[in-house]
Amino acid sequence: MKLSDMLTALADNTRNFEERMEAWQAAMTKNSEEAMDQARKWQESAMQRQEEMNRQIRAHMEGTSDTVRSQWQQMQQAWESQFETLQKQGEEMRTNAMKMGGTDGKGFADWAEAYAAQMVGFAQKMQSEAASAIATATEARNKSGKA
Repeated sequence: MKLSDMLTALADNTRNFEERMEAWQAAMTKNSEEAMDQARKWQESAMQRQEEMNRQIRAHMEGTSDTVRSQWQQMQQAWESQFETLQKQGEEMRTNAMKMGGTDGKGFADWAEAYAAQMVGFAQKMQSEAASAIATATEARNKSGKA
C-alpha cells in the first residue's frame, strides 16, 4: 500500500469518525433534553398532586378537633424534619460525588441516579403509609357508621 493510499484511508476514517461523533453527540443531547422535559413534566404533575392533597387535607381538618389538629401538626413537622435531613444527606453525597468526578464526570451521574432512586423509594414508602392510613380511616368510618 502506498503512503498516499494510507493517508487517504486515514483521512476517510477520521471523517467517518467525526460524522459518527456528531451523530452520537446529537443523540445524547436529544436524550438529555427529553429526560429534562420528562423531569419537568413529572415535577409539575407532582406539584399539582401536592396541591390537591393539601386541599383535601384542609377539607378533612376543618371538621376535626383541636387535639387531632395538634397531633397532625406534630406529625407534619416530624415528616418535614425527616425530609430536610434526607436533603442534607443528599447534598453531602452530591458534594462527595462532585469530588469524585465533577458535573461532567461519572461520579456525579452515579450520585444523581442513586439520589433519585432513594427519593423514589422514600416516596413509595410514604405512599404505602398513606394507603394504609386511608384504609384504616375507611374501616373506622364504616364501623362508626359515619360516611
